[in-house]
Amino acid sequence: MERAVAKLNSKLERPIEPFKLARRYDMIQRVIYQPDVAQAVTERAAELGIPENVAFEEAKRYAREIVPSFSASAYFGFAIRVARFLSTALYRVRLVHFDDKGIRGISRDATVVFVMNHRSNMDYVLVTYLAAERSALAYAVGEWARVWPLSRLIRAMGAYFIRRQSRNSLYRSVLAAYVRLATQGGVTQAMFPEGRLSLNGAPQNPKRGLLKYITDGFDNEIRDVVFVPVALNYDRVLEDRILLEALSRGGKGFRARISVVTGFFLKQIWLRVRGKFHRFGYAAVSFGHPLSLKDFLTDQEGDPAEPLAEELMHRINAVVPVLPVPLIAAVIEDAMEPLSPADIEVQFAAWVVKLSEAHIHLPRDDLSYAVKLGLRMLSERSIILQTDGCYCVNPEQKDILGFYANSIRHLLQ
Repeated sequence: MERAVAKLNSKLERPIEPFKLARRYDMIQRVIYQPDVAQAVTERAAELGIPENVAFEEAKRYAREIVPSFSASAYFGFAIRVARFLSTALYRVRLVHFDDKGIRGISRDATVVFVMNHRSNMDYVLVTYLAAERSALAYAVGEWARVWPLSRLIRAMGAYFIRRQSRNSLYRSVLAAYVRLATQGGVTQAMFPEGRLSLNGAPQNPKRGLLKYITDGFDNEIRDVVFVPVALNYDRVLEDRILLEALSRGGKGFRARISVVTGFFLKQIWLRVRGKFHRFGYAAVSFGHPLSLKDFLTDQEGDPAEPLAEELMHRINAVVPVLPVPLIAAVIEDAMEPLSPADIEVQFAAWVVKLSEAHIHLPRDDLSYAVKLGLRMLSERSIILQTDGCYCVNPEQKDILGFYANSIRHLLQ
């Protein structure tokens, strides 16, 4: 196994660190015997009036829940292939922007953390596929992934589970200890500062959680931490209607029945068999300019987690890719009356000029084709209606049109 990993590391820009290859049992032991975890165990026992050994067993359960069991063969032999297949089968994948100079300039001794906006559950798949030649990513995933057998596969891929809404101080201490050890061990990580999927398509305010664990445990004498902003956007988000339904209920949970999900994929397979399947437009990714935590802290006083979160979200939002469907959605949403294709193309071209500093993907470098593609995709889903040769929003689909326009509204403003 060591020879196989050594050979694999010779092909990766950022080799797999020994910490990630350690036995899961050993990592759990390291986490639960951290001084701050021991202090949290004592406080938990006093708080609940229970013996310390009972509180210690609770901490051990949390560690078992959080700590992954990374398998290089599962990640590079299975997960990467599945991620490539799903990404290219469902979308035309485009790398719209890559800060090659900044990213290649990152020290090999630094811990790299990819920070991303959260548009879809496809984000995990897409970035795993695009980062396959650089390193193995350790994702922070929510409770949705703790379902057997999915949990076994995700843990084997190096992801670690987090309870986003937990207010248990002992749990937070165990999670903080693992994040600190992984960061100090040089594990390449990927996280979503927004904390959850965007329900309305727009960028969200960042959460400090995991970032605070990193800043609290940061020691520049060990190694620097470098954050790489990653922005994703889609011509179609697979779960767009589920997200809007959750928004209408105040954001309280997702009602995605397994029967609906299975039915969706069976329908796509049947369309592919009949030769009538069309991919869901473009999925685009941009990699922005990295941020060194060591450099960032030189100008900060007090708790740096909040300003760090704001700066990272600013960098992520600045490189969000502009695709045909979101831009067409914004044009039609802003219109006071139905627009002809020619009018839409004129407004589309005007926005392209105004967004000269944004990262725009024009399919085939053809503006007219991009407009036709965007109109076709929105029309096929009845999000927009065509009457007398002009297009307008379907009143019953106004929210979903706004969902796509919202992904680039911050750039248009």
